[in-house]
Amino acid sequence: MTKNIIFDMGGVLIYWDPKKIVASCGLDKADSAMLLREVFYGFEWAAMDHGLMTQPEGYARICRRLPERLHTAASFCVFDWWKPPLDPVNGMADLVRELKALEYGIYLLSNATSPLHEYFHRIPGSECFDGKLVSADVKLLKPQHEIYEALFDTFSLRPEESFFIDDSPLNLDGAYAVGLPGTVFFNNMSRLRAELREAGIPVKSRS
Repeated sequence: MTKNIIFDMGGVLIYWDPKKIVASCGLDKADSAMLLREVFYGFEWAAMDHGLMTQPEGYARICRRLPERLHTAASFCVFDWWKPPLDPVNGMADLVRELKALEYGIYLLSNATSPLHEYFHRIPGSECFDGKLVSADVKLLKPQHEIYEALFDTFSLRPEESFFIDDSPLNLDGAYAVGLPGTVFFNNMSRLRAELREAGIPVKSRS
């Protein structure tokens, strides 16, 4: 029987769109493409999420590849992207609160840097979470098997009693490999609610 629901953050609780973050910097097309590539698609972003590189270290490395005119924009992307209003996924907070009312344990498993702890409370529904595990804190990344096992050990969860919601098929593959069932969220709340019901979790068909 399912007792716990585990959520990813970016693409599940909040919309995550690096192109939108870059667009907010007000750059021309060429500089926007360069910033997107070097910040969000470079090695450093993954290394910072992995906890293998601090944000200042990652920023310094990124700036070596960027012209000086883009250093301020890169700083915003690395350190401050979360300071403007976050963009919650429509209907997700209602689902989280409904699951909490049904007495499920609610947990977060996110590939993110440690500042997540500073802004997580701003995400609607965050008050319902019983615990969160952030990749940079444990120096592991989804879909590594060890990060799921770290979540189970930290919060005394049993994988067969839990259900995982992530927007990445690769992350679901990692979860299934350690016995954690779940589903990929495709920004379709009706579909997600139907899949939860199919898994025996009695949420409403719609909020």
